[in-house]
Amino acid sequence: MSAPAGEAPSSGYASIFVEEDLSTAEVDRLEAVHRPLADSVRELVDATIRTTVDDEEVAAVRAEVDALVARLRARQIEGAAGVRYNAEGRTWSWGNAVVGERNALAPPLDVVRDPDGLVHADTLLGAAYEGPPGMVHGGVGALLLDHVMGVTASARKRVTFTGTLTMRYVRSTPLGPVRLESRIDREEGRKVFVVATLADPDGVTVEAEGVFIVPRWAA
Repeated sequence: MSAPAGEAPSSGYASIFVEEDLSTAEVDRLEAVHRPLADSVRELVDATIRTTVDDEEVAAVRAEVDALVARLRARQIEGAAGVRYNAEGRTWSWGNAVVGERNALAPPLDVVRDPDGLVHADTLLGAAYEGPPGMVHGGVGALLLDHVMGVTASARKRVTFTGTLTMRYVRSTPLGPVRLESRIDREEGRKVFVVATLADPDGVTVEAEGVFIVPRWAA
């Protein structure tokens, strides 16, 4: 999570951390309803990139998509989706660019924390994430690593923001299955030093080091 380190939470931050009067069971139910929609839109994005249908079919599909968008916009929240939480301690961030359950632009990642402190995630990067032909865009790799490293630094018990992020691209990452691994290297005061890798089935493609800051207001 990127923001000025050490600053007090502004009204902007307060507005995106919202308590909701929803039970955890209801949150899980809503996710089960909306996740397949995001999956279908993700497929639509991939199909839009790859399609070779004729012009008339493209126009027809566009009209149908526009009609569906209008139906979904009949009721919607305004502004940022933000991070929501309930009285049971359940949190959700449905619009997040990396793990958002409702965000078709997110792969999404399912981030797992092992008992030994290793944090990892596996996902499949398709046509929507291409940079050089057949390869994952370097910025997408940085995005995914930044998120996983942020989760690692927070240890699910504190707020941290990205201070610095250094990437070393060992080689290009082919589109397809990838694995991210991350761990805390050390801590110094409010600074948390994290190391991570992005890999394809043949090995590491990107190495990363980051410094994550626990802001003063959260320390």
